[in-house]
Formats: sequence, C-alpha cells, structure tokens
Amino acid sequence: MSRYEREFGTDWETLGKDEATDRAYAIGVAERLGEYNREELEAIYAEMNSAYHKSMVELAYDEGRNEAKEAAETTSADRDALWADLINGEKTYIDEDDVPTSGRDGLPSALDSSELLDRQSIDSTDAVDRPDFLDR
Repeated sequence: MSRYEREFGTDWETLGKDEATDRAYAIGVAERLGEYNREELEAIYAEMNSAYHKSMVELAYDEGRNEAKEAAETTSADRDALWADLINGEKTYIDEDDVPTSGRDGLPSALDSSELLDRQSIDSTDAVDRPDFLDR
C-alpha cells in the first residue's frame, strides 16, 4: 500500500474542490518519491465539474511534484520524512544560496521600509494635475 493510499484512501465517492486539490498535491509528492498513482489523479480530475477546478487540480499536482523535487534536492531526509513534512507539516525547503542577505534584516533594498517611505512622499498626481498656465 502506498503512502498516498494509507494517508488519503481511494474509496471516495465524491470530492469537493479543496479535498481534490489536497489529494492532487499529495499524488504529485508521492510521484516524485517514486510512487505512481495516475488512475487516482485521473479520477480526481474527472470528478471536477468546471475547467477552473480542473486547472486547480493540475496546479496542485504540479506544485506537489515541484516541492517534493526541491525538498529532495535540498535536504538529506529520507522519503518517509519528506512525505511527512510536505503532506502533514508546514516545512518549506529553501536553498541556502537563495536566501536574501542584502538590506536591513536580509530584505532586498527595494523592500526596506525607509525607501518605501521616501517613495510615498512623491506626489503621484503630478501627471494628471491641471497645467500651471490654466490657473490664472
């Protein structure tokens, strides 16, 4: 029995959009960890009654695959730990080289609050103000 089947089961009769996206995400994670369950993904996809909900299922599946790939590349945790972290936990795996180090508190200078205050002092209505020669 796969991790997905143990966690979610496959004996559902109907799915709401939230449960469908959760399951699609989990199938994406499981696939990156070597457990394929395309029949379940296709059944979830077929259960969705609108193009919007179908696209949400596709996005959730892709997100699960991508996050599992990134987690596997950036940590030495085994597959069971990755599954537990991605499905049950709230861990996010970040490559240490991608962590911002500039600016105040590691924020990029564009997000530094002192610069935001300076930008707010600029009158953004100048471009649409009445020309001075009409103020006579």
